[in-house]
Amino acid sequence: MSLPSNEDIRELIRARVNDPELMMNIVDLGLIYDVDVTPEKSAEITMTLTSPGCPAGPEIISSVQRETHTAFPDLEEVNIHLTWTPFWNPDMMSDDAKEELGIF
Repeated sequence: MSLPSNEDIRELIRARVNDPELMMNIVDLGLIYDVDVTPEKSAEITMTLTSPGCPAGPEIISSVQRETHTAFPDLEEVNIHLTWTPFWNPDMMSDDAKEELGIF
């Protein structure tokens, strides 16, 4: 049994979880703030959404939890911590995401 690294989970989310409105992965959008895999076999994922009223929010959050748990069955828990601090803004996106959306 081997637990995934923080980076393994971040890469999984990058590959499998897109914002359904923007059709872009949520890591490059800057929505994943922190990933921590604990010795107690849990993944603690701190993330945000583009706005508190994001209509796709519940879908995005459940996708992060489901995809992480499915890909790494040795994790006993996948906990999502939704935060608004700092509040998301387009500067948090990767350069590739900014380029794809035409933000300079």
